[in-house]
Amino acid sequence: MLLCFFLFNLWSSGWAGGGGAHQNIPLKGNVYIFGKILDSHKEPVPRAEISVLLNGETYYFDPKHGVSKIHTELDGSFYLALDIPKEEFQKSQIKLKIYKSAYKNQEITLSSSDFAVKNGEYYTKVKVVLKRTLNPAFWIATVVFLLAYILISFELLHRTLAAMLGAAIMLAISYTIGTFNPDYHIISYESAIKAIDMNVIFLLMGMMIIIGVLKNTGVFQWCAYKCYQISRGNVFLLSIILMVFTAVSSAFLDNVTTMLLLTPVTIEIALALGINPLSLLIPEILASNVGGTATLIGDPPNIMIGSYAKLTFLQFVENLAPVCVVSLIVLFFYNRFLYGKEYKKSKIEDVEAFLEKLRQEYQITDKTLLTFGLLIMGIVILMFLLHGVLHMEVSIAALFGASILFAYGAITKKVDIAHLVEKDIEWLTLLFFIFLFILVGAVEEVGLLDIVADGVLNLSQGNLTIAICLILWVSAIMSAFVDNIPFTATMLPITAYLTKVIPGAESGVLWWALALGACFGGNGTMIGASANVVTLGIAEAAGHRATFFGFMKVAGPYTIITIILANIWLLLFF
Repeated sequence: MLLCFFLFNLWSSGWAGGGGAHQNIPLKGNVYIFGKILDSHKEPVPRAEISVLLNGETYYFDPKHGVSKIHTELDGSFYLALDIPKEEFQKSQIKLKIYKSAYKNQEITLSSSDFAVKNGEYYTKVKVVLKRTLNPAFWIATVVFLLAYILISFELLHRTLAAMLGAAIMLAISYTIGTFNPDYHIISYESAIKAIDMNVIFLLMGMMIIIGVLKNTGVFQWCAYKCYQISRGNVFLLSIILMVFTAVSSAFLDNVTTMLLLTPVTIEIALALGINPLSLLIPEILASNVGGTATLIGDPPNIMIGSYAKLTFLQFVENLAPVCVVSLIVLFFYNRFLYGKEYKKSKIEDVEAFLEKLRQEYQITDKTLLTFGLLIMGIVILMFLLHGVLHMEVSIAALFGASILFAYGAITKKVDIAHLVEKDIEWLTLLFFIFLFILVGAVEEVGLLDIVADGVLNLSQGNLTIAICLILWVSAIMSAFVDNIPFTATMLPITAYLTKVIPGAESGVLWWALALGACFGGNGTMIGASANVVTLGIAEAAGHRATFFGFMKVAGPYTIITIILANIWLLLFF
């Protein structure tokens, strides 16, 4: 519960606090200078420090309190009001000194001829573009970020702890060494809070609660039983039904939870059929990652992309679902080619007896809760579909549905509140996202992502086709071998910049390239996506181990096929 309070404080301090750069500074005078400070990517530079020298002397905006500096607002804008006697103004020289860590210092000299006059007052507007510099803060942030990335990707340290450690180090350096030497200031506390995307956090939390309630009904296990009942012992048909169920579930629910609940049932069915459980589990894994790609809420990378780029649920469905459906159909044939011989080994003498056993073992345990839960889930999905029309963040829909369903379960005593809060809400995952956003915000603050974005732009030569292929394939390769969540978080500002500067990219195609690469690429190896790790971990515990290269040998070719399909889709339709 303390973490709930912490999350609320993050939200309130991040959005309710505002900019406040000019508070307590007199805004009256007779000489007014206003404008905006941008970086080389035409993005605003918030909290840049501005001081004024009047005829070589420091000018105090508030002499009583010794205020000689102001800071730009979050949109990079600033407003200066100077009180200079009219007779002195004509021969005065005004120099603006602009400082921001990770940028080159800049000075702007103004004379009376630069001002317009109206009613005895003087006005001028300036536009400043600051260039990046590789100061100590840049190198420290880059090293800390890369070390955290390595710790996360190779699981040398729990990913939440690695992200927290990296974020804490950057903030600590900023407020210790950085206090005495601004060149070591990496990121401010205010900027760190602003970097956290609470829409992502609350969406994940809401869906975790909904799934936590629904799984108390036994619906996932019952669905697995129904899949076998429909197949009537035909293993290839069973594999198709399981893949379709997994893909659809993963499109609207958390695919990790889906696989967590489905895997034990699948193993039991496979053993009863006399086949290797991996021959059903691996296709399910591949289907879960493909299905999760189809919607905004299906996979964490999509949630992050949708929130950052302000894309709607329907936009994800329209632009990604078709290629996901094609990829799933391809998986059916690929699976037949891969495991056709294994499926022919199946033997079960009494299908009806086995069906009865499954029916007894995997029943709906609470029909009332399931009915109410499905009703709420339907409302939530409807709100997802309409959130663009309603100008509503998807997290609001998820939290609304979660709170109603949670309250119903608690009031009717069908859900254990303490158990759901402690076990079903994955606090470590939520904290991981929070600290990850701070990490990425820090390297964005010092300019690392600008350098990467410029590198990609130069590599693509401003050509949209090359940029699509670069983002798609690099995302796929990276996501196959490292956690696709931090990679996606890193790529968000880069993709946003490329979308603005590359002709034709305004269609949003680069966002779809990133989503397809990050999600499809997760199929490449057994560590490429969380669903892979969870499923194969359960299988190994049951005595059915998949090796790293064994999985890659099976999943790798299919991953390449789907990336090629995605590439064709993006080039043909965008």
